[in-house]
Amino acid sequence: MRHHHGYTWLGSGHELLKDGPRRPIHPEFRSAKVVPLELAHWLLKPPTFIQATWTDPTQAADWFGTRAREHVGSFASVHDRAPETLSARVQSAAKAVAGGKDVVGGWYLTGQRFLSVCLISCGPHCLRPEIGCPQRPT
Repeated sequence: MRHHHGYTWLGSGHELLKDGPRRPIHPEFRSAKVVPLELAHWLLKPPTFIQATWTDPTQAADWFGTRAREHVGSFASVHDRAPETLSARVQSAAKAVAGGKDVVGGWYLTGQRFLSVCLISCGPHCLRPEIGCPQRPT
């Protein structure tokens, strides 16, 4: 059954420049919480990295918006802080999820931090069907 897993990462923007731990072939990949270079590779991370799972596109998009709004006051870009900008991104996320696509939100924050909020298609992944579902433990 098609569903989406939610992942977030908040860390130093400098960590994004270290692409080794962001690649599955790197020995630190599975334990590194930084966002992978390829979105489908979130599914190769431990199931404990999954923050939530949905079959309903609206619920997934609402979670996406909630995670972003938690940090909107720290967004480095004034444009990204505008309520209508984030609202449009949430609406776009709902459409993408309904179409079985991944959604990624990435924002630079004050203090040289970066926030990534991702909704990753699963069951199977739309571009990488060979990657199995990590099945969040219950």
